[in-house]
This record gives sequence, structure tokens and C-alpha cells, in this order.
Amino acid sequence: MATLTFDGMKTMVGQELGVSSWVTVDQKMIDAFAETTNDHQWIHVDVERARRESPAKSTIAHGYLTLSLVASMSYEIGALPEGTAAAFNYGLDKVRFITPVKAGARVRMRTTMMSFEEKAPGQFLMKASNTVEIEGEQKPALIAETLVMLVRGP
Repeated sequence: MATLTFDGMKTMVGQELGVSSWVTVDQKMIDAFAETTNDHQWIHVDVERARRESPAKSTIAHGYLTLSLVASMSYEIGALPEGTAAAFNYGLDKVRFITPVKAGARVRMRTTMMSFEEKAPGQFLMKASNTVEIEGEQKPALIAETLVMLVRGP
């Protein structure tokens, strides 16, 4: 991908910013997330019961675990313009959890620029559509419209 600049970001609206590498969502990651969030629902952490009773026949990642991977995959894509002094999560406009991520599955993210607006001198709001794909699946794990406030450096 070419180097992004603040002046050129508006021309990127509607274009793909990049695709991350694959990330394995294993049971260890799922268990750590369960500990952190205190969400120990059996479909996430009870491997034997999930094999017997879950429609997926496997434990599945928490939806919010998959959503939390968006940040690290965004960094990898390098979708920030050159000269960014700071980037702040501003929010989410829309999130849809479409397909559960089974333990051991690999996911990656594809990002498209939706808008880029100057909100104050040196502050820009970037909206992106992020699709988290599951290797070997037809439908994605999730689609999230993220908002990031970018501050241009001196």
C-alpha cells in the first residue's frame, strides 16, 4: 500500500485500506478472554460440553473477543496517515456478529475507508468498515464500522 497522508485520505473513501494476516483464535485465547471479562458461559470454555451440545460442535470465541481483535489487526494494516501524532477510539456506528468463530479457527480483517472528515484544526474523524473473515467460511465473523479520531502531528 502507498504511504497515506492526511491530504490524500479523502481520496481513499470507498477504497480498501488493507487486509491483515491470519490470527489463530485458540482455546487459550478464549479462556484468557473469559477470565478477563468474567464471561465463563459454557459455549466458550467447556470443550467437552460444547462438543456434545453446541450446534458448532466446538467452543466458540466470545463475539467481543473477535471484535477486540479489530484494533491489533488495524495496526498491522497500517491504515493511519503519515504524521499521525495520536489515534483514539471514538466509537462504533454498527456492529453485526454474523458467524461464530470456532476455537482453533483463523481470522483476518479487511478494511475499507467509509469517510474522513476534519472535525477541528488538526483533528480528523475516520470511519472504516472492517470485515473479520474466517478462513474456510463463506460468511464473515463480523462486520464493524469503527470511528477513530486522528490527531495530526506538528
